Amino acid sequence: MQQKLIAVLSLSSALGFAQIAHAGPASDAASAHFQAIGSGDLNQLMAAYAADAQLNWVGGPLDGRYQGADSIGQLWQRFAKAQGPLQVSQAGLQEAANPKGATVTADVRFSGKQPINVRYVLTYRAGKIANETWQVVPALATSAY
Repeated sequence: MQQKLIAVLSLSSALGFAQIAHAGPASDAASAHFQAIGSGDLNQLMAAYAADAQLNWVGGPLDGRYQGADSIGQLWQRFAKAQGPLQVSQAGLQEAANPKGATVTADVRFSGKQPINVRYVLTYRAGKIANETWQVVPALATSAY
């Protein structure tokens, strides 16, 4: 049995399957991204995106697909103006990476006027956010934070 497990792990590594880790460069970048959202630091926030990035906002008043840095920048300006400074807490942050890029998932709570619970998925390519999903989750468990 142990030999089969070693063979499967070796094959997975040879085929380039993503390695799962709880911390790495993309996880650090994601945490900084969440903090930039909370502080409303638009310069830091926008520096993280690739020029052709896409943001899928699912749920809430900003629901929609935002394509490109200009569109995403306008979205974050609207969000920061409406929400003001937010406290940020995160749970369940995981990173999966391979030589082509990394994906980070996390449950994030932005607390201000009212709590905003988000299931976050960020895809990084060449160190920049290529794709972002902001999924509003009203019933996200509060014990996770």
